[in-house]
Amino acid sequence: MTEQESDSRSGGPDLRHPWRWAYLGIGYAALGLAAAGVVLPLLPTTPFLLVAAWAFAKGSPRLEAWLYRHPRFGPFLTDWRDRGAIPRRAKAAAVAGMAGSWCLVAYGAERPTVPVIAGVVMAAVAVYVVTRPTPERTSAE
Repeated sequence: MTEQESDSRSGGPDLRHPWRWAYLGIGYAALGLAAAGVVLPLLPTTPFLLVAAWAFAKGSPRLEAWLYRHPRFGPFLTDWRDRGAIPRRAKAAAVAGMAGSWCLVAYGAERPTVPVIAGVVMAAVAVYVVTRPTPERTSAE
């Protein structure tokens, strides 16, 4: 029995599925954006890592396992998968990024409706992010 047949019979991803290439493309694109986010201050890393992990889980169990074992990205993904935890620095960066974005929206908006709606949405997301658990280890912070 081949690896492809074994995966599809065990409930894992069907490696012959026509969407596999789409999932791989999404995973690689998200991983590239996450890697760029490590060095670019305004580009978030974590959301792109989560998308890459999801896409690789659908398209390539081998790449998903590699991502979870990665020394830089793996701990963040494992914290999220196991506990829904976000590191303190990532929380601070997310809230600061949303606040800065809201300031740009408020400054550039012609009507007060847009900043109000954006502010409500960003505040809800900020509350969600801040209320997630913080990982117990401090090396990732």
